[in-house]
Amino acid sequence: MKQTTYSKFFAAAMLGLAIGTAQAGGIDALKKFNADADGLSGSFSQTVKNKKKTQTSGGTFQIMRPGLFRWEYSKPYKQTIVGDGQHIWLYDVDLKQVTKSDQSQAIGDSPASILSDKNALDSSYSLKEDGSGDGIDYVLATPKKNNAGYQFIRIGFKGDTLAAMELKDGFGNQTSIKFSNVNTHPNLSRGNFKFVPPKGVDVLSQ
Repeated sequence: MKQTTYSKFFAAAMLGLAIGTAQAGGIDALKKFNADADGLSGSFSQTVKNKKKTQTSGGTFQIMRPGLFRWEYSKPYKQTIVGDGQHIWLYDVDLKQVTKSDQSQAIGDSPASILSDKNALDSSYSLKEDGSGDGIDYVLATPKKNNAGYQFIRIGFKGDTLAAMELKDGFGNQTSIKFSNVNTHPNLSRGNFKFVPPKGVDVLSQ
């Protein structure tokens, strides 16, 4: 389930930066967000639902475009996910295990990957306005091809501020993410996105 949480969260977070054309509202906010934000930081709460259970988690995130991200899960267990531009490192503190994968192969598989690349979904998804709720304007992204990992992704903005993401994968799992304390001009350095496996942990490659 921890690996599932990682992949679900990482596929939804990166949509936030896709580019599209449409009417005023969520897409205008999305375009401004893409144009103005070279970095991003904040907090998140996440809920993953399937037919059998609901799982909640939360933590903080940092993004430097293009291609760098760091997600820190603080609950219900500690996990660190780092994209350094070449690899994605998933460190499970409880299991004392690090999983290393090729970032180019995983870039469309998580919210973090989507958010760290302004053009990540532009070529693969069609964007349109998708209404408003609780003061949040939504953009709906649907895949142009049937073999995409997600049935849809929604991204929401409150004004010009990233506020929410929702996605549903091909197995019917639905992920909802709420963002808070979002800073689009954080003081970040590339060193924030370097990861060295701690001594004594198992390192697996995918």
